[in-house]
Amino acid sequence: MEEGKTNLYHERQRLQLCLLHSLNNLFQGKDVFTRYDLNSIAEKLGVDDPNRGSWSPMSIVFNPHHNEITGNYDINVLIAALEQKGKNVVWHDMRNGASSIDLDDHDRLMGIVLNVPVRKFSGLWKSRHWVTLRCIQGFWYNLDSDFSAPYAFKDTEQVREFLDAIITAGAQVLLVMNQL
Repeated sequence: MEEGKTNLYHERQRLQLCLLHSLNNLFQGKDVFTRYDLNSIAEKLGVDDPNRGSWSPMSIVFNPHHNEITGNYDINVLIAALEQKGKNVVWHDMRNGASSIDLDDHDRLMGIVLNVPVRKFSGLWKSRHWVTLRCIQGFWYNLDSDFSAPYAFKDTEQVREFLDAIITAGAQVLLVMNQL
């Protein structure tokens, strides 16, 4: 691919707002979702939670769907946010390899959101990180907000190899589908 041909939107990581950055990178726009939007979704999920009566006192102070101070949103916030935009989320069965994902069906497959395990501070801090993969103008990109710039895969085979490696490492693969 020639340099400068594709103008990509790439939001960089701050705090634990990787889900916010992943969504904006997926939709290729600043403020497609804001922190306020995701906080509102998390609050609504908390209010509507059928198990709310069995929450511990800590659950009342700390919303189970996000951390008010740092972000760190859960899968329920991702699904609700995408449904607001008319998208469906399909959880990829990790028993199947990446070869079972139709990376060439651009009418249905909008992109891929990954939830990958991370270790920081010599393994003392274990967490998870949201990452977006998206095909834009025929090229697949890793739009990880921890990267200084998007990473362009050379072809779909390299995307599949990447997906197989991160599935083996414990990542969850979520296919973001357009409603047809």
